[in-house]
Amino acid sequence: MKYIAPPRDAVDPQVFSRMPLAAWRDHAGLIEGRDWPSIEALNAHLPAAARECFVAQTRELLADGLHYERRIAERGEIATRERNWHDLFNALVWLRHPALKRALNARQAAEVARMGPKTRSRAQCALTHFDEAGVIVVASDPALIAPWDAHDWHRLFWRERTAWQDGRAQLEVFGHALLEHALTPGKLLVGKALVFHSTQAMEVVLAHAAAAIAHGELLCDPLELRPLPLSGLPGWHPHSDDEAFHRHAACYQPRRTGRSYPPAVRLGHLGRAALV
Repeated sequence: MKYIAPPRDAVDPQVFSRMPLAAWRDHAGLIEGRDWPSIEALNAHLPAAARECFVAQTRELLADGLHYERRIAERGEIATRERNWHDLFNALVWLRHPALKRALNARQAAEVARMGPKTRSRAQCALTHFDEAGVIVVASDPALIAPWDAHDWHRLFWRERTAWQDGRAQLEVFGHALLEHALTPGKLLVGKALVFHSTQAMEVVLAHAAAAIAHGELLCDPLELRPLPLSGLPGWHPHSDDEAFHRHAACYQPRRTGRSYPPAVRLGHLGRAALV
């Protein structure tokens, strides 16, 4: 069922104080309050040397016949629907993670040129899934991977809940559809995660991830992504402090028979994308 975001004036203000939207309070002026930001207001938040800009998605714009990704790659124009939550959160991700967004766009544009506009490759599916629902997880404790592999959600989010609080597991929500879904209080959120085993700071891992995606070392197949029920994280759902939630929540699905996940990415194992 397609998600329909609440009207702007009907959004419960409390959602902005709970993760994941609480992490975007530096853009409160764009997402909170009754008034929608204009395209000009979004562009005002871009650095002066930005390669891209936001443009209103109008009939006149679409008359050029360009694919959305090609328009960004060739003209630097990010078609943006005004007064639209989905596109507003997409714009915010461009503001915070331009290197990751450029990497995705370059790969998508290359795949469109290779496959044509009506056929999607496995890589395109992986890139789109990450763009919409992606999460990057940095786990310094390898013991967290086994329960995740097994979909042992009670262990991962209840018995190991301190790992998500003391820095052994850090995450960055990237997918703009996830941010849009968070507008509904209590909605169960599930991301599609790339997981890295590293003790490096998140910003270092993000830079490696962007380079690896750009060079085709990551996101070549949707099976690289593993589900991460974000609502299980401490404080991310109104009931996440209740152990019973972690035994029965609908966002916790069993692992499909035969499904396996790639090991956590180690930065030193990335070839052309290695930055250090």
